[in-house]
Amino acid sequence: MFNQRQKWLSGVVAGALMAAAGGVQAEGSTVHVYNWSDYIAADTVPNFEKQTGDKVVYDVFDSNEVLEGKLMAGSTGYDVVVPSSSFLARQLQSGVFQELDKSKLPNYKNLDPELMKKLEQHDPGNKFAIPYLWGTTGIGYNVDKVKAALGKDVPLDSWDLVLKPENLEKLKGCGVSFLDAPEEIFATVLNYLGKDPNSSDAKDYSGAATDLLLKLRPNIRYFHSSQYINDLANGNICVAIGWSGDILQAKDRADKANNGVHVGYIVPKQGALAFFDMFAIPKDAKNVEGAYQFLNYMMDPKVIADVSNNMNYANGNKASLPLINADVRNNPGIFPMPDAMAKLFVLKVQDPKLDRVRTRAWTKVKSGK
Repeated sequence: MFNQRQKWLSGVVAGALMAAAGGVQAEGSTVHVYNWSDYIAADTVPNFEKQTGDKVVYDVFDSNEVLEGKLMAGSTGYDVVVPSSSFLARQLQSGVFQELDKSKLPNYKNLDPELMKKLEQHDPGNKFAIPYLWGTTGIGYNVDKVKAALGKDVPLDSWDLVLKPENLEKLKGCGVSFLDAPEEIFATVLNYLGKDPNSSDAKDYSGAATDLLLKLRPNIRYFHSSQYINDLANGNICVAIGWSGDILQAKDRADKANNGVHVGYIVPKQGALAFFDMFAIPKDAKNVEGAYQFLNYMMDPKVIADVSNNMNYANGNKASLPLINADVRNNPGIFPMPDAMAKLFVLKVQDPKLDRVRTRAWTKVKSGK
């Protein structure tokens, strides 16, 4: 299936601590991790370094396309990467990941068996990856500004809010942002139009979906997969198609700043995309043992519960659920209710020819021509 998700952890995270006496490893190796920006708790990596004596070099990206470009080029320099499951599926066809040795992952037993079954559609046998966090692609909005623009009785349960041109025109003045994620936006638009979100018909992308997006384009301030977090929190935009956890982070930031901005999140009634971000080890990883240490650490229930509590994303670790804060665990924007869950869809691997059609269409949409 999440930003300059704000780059507070970009680049190199703090160096390894040298352990004192007591039998703890005095000097560890270096593990290179490449993850989505603003997608981990502040103390997760430092605690791993203290526990293992390893040093982590932690770099960030904000789109699957950026990660995929590095993986396909080879020699990534990373030991752990975090692709979304739909991208992982096609990357597996290119042989860029190592098959996991689960005997080196004692915490693997903590993963949710039901979720692992669902993930087999992208990773048959769960051989190459483990789930990190998951969420939905929906609508983030400034409650007061949206109601001021569209009326107090505006329905806040539908994609009409941002995909109906006459509504978006009224929201233009307070700022509109769409993800710079062509697969997700096209799937969302196709689903809204009553078509298969994973359509294999090129005309659906170059035709109906592009036509609607071009009508919306004059009212979209920017396409970006991270900037909208702070902009929503600060009131600089009033609506965004974005990732659930990012939007809920924006809400938290606004609440903590007490700046009068009230942010809401919608999983629209027509259905929404669910994405699963996965840990995987590139075939060219230099520190495989360090990678296994990091993955096993991230499957510790307390560690991943802390990440969910801080990032407002659900995780795939069943043993962590009792440790997740009630306000997170019971938030339908993070853990959707059964009726909303039934309408979620995931991306499927498409023919490369279709990917090229979609890329050309996206370029047309962004340029508005």
